Amino acid sequence: MPSPSASVYAPIKIYTRAASGRFTRLRWLMVWLTQIVFYATPWLQWNGRQAVLFDLEARRFYLFNLVLYPQDFIYLTLLLILCALGLFFVTTLAGRIWCGFACPQTVYTKVFMWLQQRFEGDRSARMRRDAAPWSAQKLARKSGTQISWVALSLWTGFTFVAYFTPAHTLAAAGLQGGWGPWEMFWVFFYALALYGNAGYLREQVCKHMCPYARFQSAMFDADTLIIGYDAQRGEPRGKPAADKAAGDCIDCTLCVQVCPTGIDIRDGLQSNCIGCAACIDACDDVMTKIGAPIGLVRYSTHNAMEQGRTHVHWREAVRRPRVLVYGGLLLAVAVGLVAGLALRKPLKVNVIRDRGVMARTVEYGAVENVYRLQVMHALEHAQRYRIAVQGEDGVEVRLREPVELELASAEERSVPVAVRLGADQALKFSGQSVGIRFSVQAVGEGTSVTEGSRFLVPR
Repeated sequence: MPSPSASVYAPIKIYTRAASGRFTRLRWLMVWLTQIVFYATPWLQWNGRQAVLFDLEARRFYLFNLVLYPQDFIYLTLLLILCALGLFFVTTLAGRIWCGFACPQTVYTKVFMWLQQRFEGDRSARMRRDAAPWSAQKLARKSGTQISWVALSLWTGFTFVAYFTPAHTLAAAGLQGGWGPWEMFWVFFYALALYGNAGYLREQVCKHMCPYARFQSAMFDADTLIIGYDAQRGEPRGKPAADKAAGDCIDCTLCVQVCPTGIDIRDGLQSNCIGCAACIDACDDVMTKIGAPIGLVRYSTHNAMEQGRTHVHWREAVRRPRVLVYGGLLLAVAVGLVAGLALRKPLKVNVIRDRGVMARTVEYGAVENVYRLQVMHALEHAQRYRIAVQGEDGVEVRLREPVELELASAEERSVPVAVRLGADQALKFSGQSVGIRFSVQAVGEGTSVTEGSRFLVPR
């Protein structure tokens, strides 16, 4: 006999019934849109290279026309802040609509469940088959499910790695069995994670592993859009033909059977509800069949349900302080990100003092310092640059020799530059550190960058 703790904590397998309706169609539309973008993007070409590529080895990040360097990390920071604020804004306004329609866990779980239904049948067929002893037919159907899951997982892992290693290169290497250790690891690791999460863990990820369900209540209030059950209309439950006093809910439990997390929406708002609206489609279908108005289970707000309203007052919902604050912050960060990218110069220069040669006295008493200029340009064509130096506060410095360099497409180069201070100036500033400025100017264009440094004068 199992222990009490085992009966309490043992997970109950959920056999989800397939739903159909307007929200199910919308969910499938989101599945198609998100997966077309994810799987197709690595194969897009732009300016003779992959359109979206995060080349960690070369420290280049290509986003269509944008070429970013690690020094542009601020844009990634702003993008992550923008995503977080967007999630807060959408949650405050429309609840867990992200979880139900666009979250990768939800999207892939739906795809995996669809594959399982194609091989093993609908809910009742799967339940009967799992309860029955093993047979050739059961083995064949189960094997078909597993093969399709593994194939999709591996293809997804390959696509994920293709964002970091060019897709054509990765495909050619895979056909020749020549993947590197890191590519091999991440393809199979990502595939295994997807296989486990979408194939087996499913609702357990949403219930116990995802932190979003834990802190979502802090962003909900009485005017947040949620999926609710109209208890005033639905109770008491029963068969209308047998009990004239019964409400519209006939207690068919279809809303529970189609729920991917196995909850009963009639018990009220729950943290395990991911807002997928499968229960709405199931209930609307039943209401249509019995001749009752749809909307017994519907998207609404707590206030609207309490007041018996069938429609949400969107003006009141949008004017809430937290919605306005999140919306204002979201707009400010979005404007800042767009403005920063629009005003970003395609040329970056870092000045590094040569530690091997701090300062030295050369012919005729002049003093020389050696620097290394790290020049990076984000243009996807060759460009020639001229380097100049200028002193600050009356300091007269010059380059030992003219310096020009030509950079290829999105190239980065370290250039040694020797700067001299005349003998008279060296005596004047003996033992001091004086300011100088390096200027890197694009030949034939107006792009230029100025970076400061210090010139050391020995005693």
